[in-house]
Amino acid sequence: MGKMAESPLLREVEGEREIGISSRWDALTEELKKVSCIALPMVFVAISQQLVPTVAMGMLGHLGELYLSAAAIATSLTNVTGFSLLYGLSSALETLCGQAYGARQYNKLGQDPLISFEAKKYSTWLIPALFPYAILQPLVRYLQTQSLMLPMVLSSVASLLFHVPVCWAFVFKLNLGSSGAALAIALSYFLNVVLLGVYVCYSPSCNDTRISINFSTEVYSSIWEFVRLAIPSASMICLEWWTYEIVILLSGLLPNPQLEASVLSICLMISSLHFFIPLSIGAGASTRISNELGAGNSEAARNVVRAVLVISILEAVIAITALLCSRRVLGYMFSNEKEVVDYIREMVPFVCLLVLTDCIQSVLSGVVRGNGNQHSGAYINLGSFYLVGLPVAAILGFVAHLNGKGLWIGLNIGATMQSILLARITCITDWQIQAVRARERIFHGNCVSEVII
Repeated sequence: MGKMAESPLLREVEGEREIGISSRWDALTEELKKVSCIALPMVFVAISQQLVPTVAMGMLGHLGELYLSAAAIATSLTNVTGFSLLYGLSSALETLCGQAYGARQYNKLGQDPLISFEAKKYSTWLIPALFPYAILQPLVRYLQTQSLMLPMVLSSVASLLFHVPVCWAFVFKLNLGSSGAALAIALSYFLNVVLLGVYVCYSPSCNDTRISINFSTEVYSSIWEFVRLAIPSASMICLEWWTYEIVILLSGLLPNPQLEASVLSICLMISSLHFFIPLSIGAGASTRISNELGAGNSEAARNVVRAVLVISILEAVIAITALLCSRRVLGYMFSNEKEVVDYIREMVPFVCLLVLTDCIQSVLSGVVRGNGNQHSGAYINLGSFYLVGLPVAAILGFVAHLNGKGLWIGLNIGATMQSILLARITCITDWQIQAVRARERIFHGNCVSEVII
């Protein structure tokens, strides 16, 4: 009996399946390109901005453990009370500005006394930095959601190049110590704001979205929408950010507080420098998702999630490999003390675990911000860090006497729980409903029928 002829219907089904697979792969490849065009410049922007306080910390570290630990405590305090709030509130713009742009609505505790004294000086001189920072973060979100990346890259790099010699001169030549480092940070932020402000005011690229300052009824009506997203945005970011700073503050209560606070602050600085890479990928995800939801493209928003997860996991592998290979010399960037350098080498594997969870949760947090679901992110961060992470950190650090390692393990456990819960939220997200809600948010319910489903 001869070979049975292949059914025409079977050939048609297989052909459609191959076309479908090819189409999905093409869509994913295209989305990888689009996200990368936003994420890669944002990496330069975020790391350049983060290097401003990092450079100051590194220079102070070479003055001794006292200056380093004092700067660590002061940085944690000012982050908790000021910078994190400003950063968190401005994150609401990732949803509102991104979805509006996609819809083409352009107009719319007791410490060591010596540490405390130096920390007071550093904190006091960091206060002026709050004012330019309060302007800088909204400007970054405004440009990011329109994919105007080059001006942010140039202004951030220019500010960093200005900061390095100024900070060096203040700390070492003028002998201003902690006060000089903090003042250099403030000046660098001011320069960044001036450069971006000039661009926004005069660049033709902002003509469509730049509006004259007037307090019309439309402005007042949009304030509530901003506040409604800004509060959970700030809660979501601050609850996570504060956890790390609280751990640094707690390290000042451990035996040998200068060593513990210094090492944990350096580990946090290292992880923070890396964190801005997945955070930038998350910013790309937030921008792309909010743009697509604002335009009513639910399937395109779903493709963004797949693309950013691929990029983030690949980046995690590279970062962890680099950290493990450099663990023996990493500490010398911040201190000449062998005790500090050796302790950092022991902490690197724990830092690597945090790097892995950062690569997952920061991207998924960007997804949450992009679809305007910040309130869920706030609850997740509250439960992950304050019901799990911090209690475990306190038990391991103070009861089990693991000291700094115990505190950091608690952070890892909290971050792992956060990543699991964010992944769960992302998996059950109905992107068609999110597209409808985005259109309702932008058009106040007037043009929901335009959503492409």
